[in-house]
Parts: sequence; C-alpha cells; structure tokens
Amino acid sequence: MKRLFLVLFVAILFPLQACAQMKWSEGTHYEIISDTATAKPEVKEFFSFWCPACYSFEPLVAQIKAGLAEDVKFTKVHVNFMRFTGPDIQDDATRAMVIARLLKQEDKLNQAIFNYIHQQRATITGIDDLRSLFIVNGVEAERFDKLAKSFGINSMVKKNNKDIATYREFVTGVPNFIVNGKYQAKFTRDMTADDIVELITWLSTQS
Repeated sequence: MKRLFLVLFVAILFPLQACAQMKWSEGTHYEIISDTATAKPEVKEFFSFWCPACYSFEPLVAQIKAGLAEDVKFTKVHVNFMRFTGPDIQDDATRAMVIARLLKQEDKLNQAIFNYIHQQRATITGIDDLRSLFIVNGVEAERFDKLAKSFGINSMVKKNNKDIATYREFVTGVPNFIVNGKYQAKFTRDMTADDIVELITWLSTQS
C-alpha cells in the first residue's frame, strides 16, 4: 500500500514539475547569470526606499516571502546608486534597515521609511532623520545610537554593499530579484502577482 501511494505521488508530482519547467523559460522569465548556484537556496531583493515601484511592490514581496520554503533565506539588499538622493544618504538608509533587521523589526520599520518618503512626502537628509523616525515608531534612542555605531551593524552594511558590487553588472534597476546566486528573475507585462510569486518560488528550487 505504501509503495502504491509513493508511485501515485511521484506520478502526480512529475507532471507538475514538468508544467513549471514549460511555463518558465530562460530569456523570457529569467536569465542565468552564473554557472553555479549558492550552496543553500536564497532570494535577494535589490531595492531602494526612494523607488516608487519598490514601494508599490512591498505587498507582493510579503507574498513571495510567505510562498518560499522554510529553508530559503530571503534578504533585502538596499542599493545606493539611485538618483533620487546622494549615495551617502542611501547608505544611511541601509544602516537604518540593518538596525531594524537586528532589532527583528525589519518589516515594520522598512514600511515606516517607505511611508515617510512616499506617503508623507518627507525628505531624508541623513541618519538623524531616520533616527527620529525609528524613535517615533518605538525604538529607544539610546538603543539606536548604540547599534548605529556598532561593529555588527558596520559589518552588515558592508555585506549589503558587497552584494551590490557582486551583482551590479546585472542589477541596473530595482526592484530586482537574484535567486540562488544564479538566476535573475524577469517579469513580463502579462504576468500576474501570482505568476511572479510562482516564478521566484520555482527558481528557488533550481540548482
């Protein structure tokens, strides 16, 4: 009986996998940017807080994260090459993002930054503005100040910017998704939100 169940399971699973492979095609829905994949599955979203498309994409990002397997690591990489503001201010926003990550409040505080820029139409002039925004959202000033200058946060900022340098050849705009270090997702105009989630989820299973 167990063997029969296994045979039936494989018989059902194989057509589903074949269907996914037929649905997503190289050159149209993704590009191969490396010969090898990362040792563990991962999704990196390259984005900017100043990017209107990234702001609009946030609800979809939540769906993507929810659709990934538990062993797939999702990381937001904040870029510093957008023309909306200077690179130093963009790096300050990166610092704020990784502070939020260390505080385990990344989703909440990222949204606060997005809303500050796109809803309130406010201007970020440096780390002090981000510090004030975090305090308004419940982060203790002393805690923020201590983390902002810490070795751990400096290392996380450097790691973020190293990811930018590694994939800069391919990441010319945002939002942009690099999956398993090997695949760059591409979105066509006819794709739905569900299609985008399905594509990135599928790419995360590819080696």
